[in-house]
Amino acid sequence: MSPSAKIGLVHDTASAAAGRRPAASSLLPVLIVLHQENSTPGRVGNALRALGYRLDIRRPRFGDRLPETLSAHAGAVIFGGPMSANDSDDYIRREIDWIAVPLLEQRPLLGICLGAQMLAKHLGARVAPHSRGRVEMGYYPIRPTQAGLRLCARWPGEVYHWHREGFELPAACELLAQGGDFPNQAIRFGNAFGLQFHPDVTYAMMCRWTVRGAERLGMPGSCPRQQHFAGRARYDVAERAWLKHFLQDWLSRLPQAVIGEAAE
Repeated sequence: MSPSAKIGLVHDTASAAAGRRPAASSLLPVLIVLHQENSTPGRVGNALRALGYRLDIRRPRFGDRLPETLSAHAGAVIFGGPMSANDSDDYIRREIDWIAVPLLEQRPLLGICLGAQMLAKHLGARVAPHSRGRVEMGYYPIRPTQAGLRLCARWPGEVYHWHREGFELPAACELLAQGGDFPNQAIRFGNAFGLQFHPDVTYAMMCRWTVRGAERLGMPGSCPRQQHFAGRARYDVAERAWLKHFLQDWLSRLPQAVIGEAAE
């Protein structure tokens, strides 16, 4: 990218922050990494499209290659799935290794559930089930840290989860939000963020998960199916508003080299 283009990109970012979003034609696509054949980016995808971004959807599990650089993308989102970051499958190891690309380039990266665990594992942290076999499936409280409040002043009181494993806090990461059985709920490493919870879940996704995964709702710590929908009625508006604010801030982040060149 030329210096003038980089300055224009910084200018566009500032305009977006001021509520003057640049034309959709000037926005780079967001890389979307999914793990099942019929998975969708859900509400995150809907929100990105509403902000004017095109989605470059890839499924490495089914042979799609990940780019060697993110210079042609505004950022990347790695979504969840029923597999584990500890699995020995080649595509799991390749995805975890690939995280080096956005980290080295300081490009916006967002990991959701499995994606957050992959980020943590790449950074050297342990990913494992709860020591007493507990899970989080349903709505659970989270508590933003001071770092989290600086990022976003208004966090939802409870957020939606669907997971059996959690991650330790990697070295040099900021903890943005805490939870109960799984204390590390949101982390930041430079321009990379990991969320243990699922702001991407739509009503249709919740219906599918609670039917197809009904046997998991009897596991220790899980919420009964009716509580999933009662929680959505109570907490979803706040979670949706938080997600919009978060994504706008996340995509406005630029590599320090770009910011430095634009200031010269």
